[in-house]
Amino acid sequence: MILVNGEQTDHVSANDRGFQYGDGLFETMYWRHGRIRYWTRHMTRLAHGCGVLRIPVPDREVLARQVELVTGSQDEAVVKVIVTRGEGDRGYTSPAVVIPTVVVRSSSMPDYSLDRYRDGVRLRLCDTRLSVSQTLAGIKHLNRLDQVMARMEWSDPDIFDALMLDDQARVIEGTISNLFVVKDDVLITPRLDRCGVAGVMRSVVIDVAMSNDYTVLQQPLSVDGLYGSDEVFLTNSLIGILPVRACGDHTWVRGRVTQFLLHAMEKADA
Repeated sequence: MILVNGEQTDHVSANDRGFQYGDGLFETMYWRHGRIRYWTRHMTRLAHGCGVLRIPVPDREVLARQVELVTGSQDEAVVKVIVTRGEGDRGYTSPAVVIPTVVVRSSSMPDYSLDRYRDGVRLRLCDTRLSVSQTLAGIKHLNRLDQVMARMEWSDPDIFDALMLDDQARVIEGTISNLFVVKDDVLITPRLDRCGVAGVMRSVVIDVAMSNDYTVLQQPLSVDGLYGSDEVFLTNSLIGILPVRACGDHTWVRGRVTQFLLHAMEKADA
């Protein structure tokens, strides 16, 4: 089911700036057992992104009611919220009065097999580099051409995701995920001050790890640093924590830190 500005339809105006320029933001969320997992964090990130782009923030209570409408009786679902600057004339100039377009839709949850959590997944490195913008770094804006081009680089179904580098050949994130590595029981996740998306699950993992006395560093990560790590895992709102078993010819096993965090996250979400 899809709602556009509260009405059941799948049509958006050709004059919408989200369609014309990617002028907007989105959130991808996990609906389970009658609620959105980490709803408050998603809404906080959406509000932050709206602030950066100077788009009015949608009413949270109205959004919550629309989410309930699109999910209906589903026990599990993927919920996507898209907020654009709304309609405008030709050209980049923002309308004097911004009336956002808000799209809320649900779709079925992908089948993430238990084998992937037990054995880990395979990755590759992308040739496509992430565009750098300190203004847009961290927010989940609608301009995803870097990821679209990167996803065209492989068709092997055994490759779950691919890691993207920045213009200085530093590892930043996957096309659909954030990245953590573990070295000597210290968690490292790439710093996202120049590019990349600051994922909701990434923030949850940082908080859970630190509350359990793990050190978490947000810092630049080289390819050699990735390959020299003891453990590697991915995060996003749908997969949670997903262990990595290989990237190219480099392999890892699911280590005790990853295992601990998997269990800690289950308890935190119970």
